[in-house]
Amino acid sequence: MKNLNKSQRNALISAIVASGTDDLNVMFLAFSMSTIISQLGISGAQAGWIATITNFGMLFGGILFGILADRYSKLKVFKWTILIFSIATGLIFFTNNIYYLYAMRFIAGIGVGGEYGVAISIMAGLVPNEKMGRISSLNGIVGQIGSISSALLAGLIAPMFGWRGLFLFGLLPILIVVWVSRTVKEEELHIESYSDEDDESAQGSIKDLFKDRKTSYQTIVLMVMTTVQIAGYFGMMNWLPTMMQQNIGVSVSGSSTWMIATIIGMCIGMFVFGQILDRIGPRLAYGIFLISSAVAVYLFTFANSATSILIGGAIVGFFVNGMFAGYGAVITRLYSYKISAIANNTILNVGRAVGGFSSVIIGYILDMSGVPLVMLFLAGLYIISFGFMITLPQLKADNYKTLDNKVDIDTSTTTVKNNKRLAEA
Repeated sequence: MKNLNKSQRNALISAIVASGTDDLNVMFLAFSMSTIISQLGISGAQAGWIATITNFGMLFGGILFGILADRYSKLKVFKWTILIFSIATGLIFFTNNIYYLYAMRFIAGIGVGGEYGVAISIMAGLVPNEKMGRISSLNGIVGQIGSISSALLAGLIAPMFGWRGLFLFGLLPILIVVWVSRTVKEEELHIESYSDEDDESAQGSIKDLFKDRKTSYQTIVLMVMTTVQIAGYFGMMNWLPTMMQQNIGVSVSGSSTWMIATIIGMCIGMFVFGQILDRIGPRLAYGIFLISSAVAVYLFTFANSATSILIGGAIVGFFVNGMFAGYGAVITRLYSYKISAIANNTILNVGRAVGGFSSVIIGYILDMSGVPLVMLFLAGLYIISFGFMITLPQLKADNYKTLDNKVDIDTSTTTVKNNKRLAEA
C-alpha cells in the first residue's frame, strides 16, 4: 500500500469493498427465503432453483466479463459489473411471481460473477504475489462484513417493508461506481494485461486454461475444489437459517444471531487462512481446513441448544468459508497474468454454477428426509475436495513459491494499445 499512488490505492480499496456488496446481495436471499416460499406459494425445490439460477448467471457473466477485462479495460468492466447486479437486485422489489424473480437473480448473477475475477485481477496487478493470500483474505473478510450488514438490514427492514423492500438496498453498490469514477484515473493504474507485443497472441482466452494436459488437469481440480466450496457455502448460508426456523424452532431474529456468529467465525478463519497460505503454501493450508470442515459440519448435526448452535456455527464458519479467500491468490499465482480475470472468473463461476445445485439437492433432501442427512452430504463434499487437492503437485509449498506469473508492462504503450482496441470494438 505504501508504494501505491492515489488512483492505485483507491482502485485497490474499491476492488476489496465491492466483494462486500457481492455478499450483501447474495445474503438478502438467505434471510428472505422462508418468506418467499410462503408468499409466492412455491416448494423447497423451486426455492432452491433461485440460488442455482443465480449461479448460472454468475458463470455466464464471469466468462463474458473475464474475457472483456483481460482484453480491454479492467476498471471499466469492473464498474459495469457493479451496475448490472445493483440494478437487477433493486428491481426484485417488483417481484410478483417466481419466474420474474428467477430472471432478476440471473441478471444479478451476471454482474456478480463478472465482478469477482475482475476485482481479483485488479488486486493482483497492484499487490506482490507473496502478499496475495493476505489481501485475498481481507477481500473475503469485507465480504463477510457485507453478510453481517445483510443480517442487520434483514432484522430492521424486513419487518417494516417486507422482503421486497430489503432488496432495494441492493442499489447501494452504485455508490462505489460513483466513487471510482471520481477518484481513480485509469491511466495511473498501470495494471493492463497486455505485453508490449503488437500481435493478437497477447490476448488471453479460455483455451489458455486447457492449453496442455498439465494445465487442463490443474484447471479441472481447481474447478472441483471451488464447486465444493460454493456448494458448502450456499448450502449452509441459504438453507441453514430456514432449517433452524422450521425444524429447531429458532425465530428469524434468532437465526440472524446464529448467522452473525457464523460470519464472525468466517472472518477469523479467512484472516488465519490468508496468513498461513502465504507462509506454508496452499496444499497444507487447504488440507487442514478441508478435513476440519468435514468434521465440523458433521458434528454440527448434534448441536441442540442455543449455546451449542452459536459456538458450533462459529467453528463451522471458521473452517468452511475460511479457505474461500485463498482461491483468488492461488489462481492468480498458477496462471499467467494476461488471463488472470478469465481464470478467476471461469474457475470460480463454474464452481458456482455446479455447486449451486447444492441448494436444489438440499431442498430435495429436506423435503424427503431431514437435517442430519443434509449435514452428512455437506461433510462428504469436503472429503471429495481434499482427495482432488492432494493430487495437484503445483500446490506443494516449494512448487507454489517459485511461481511468478506477473508481467512487466510498459504502461504508456499498453494504454495506447488498449485505447485503440476499445475504439475498434
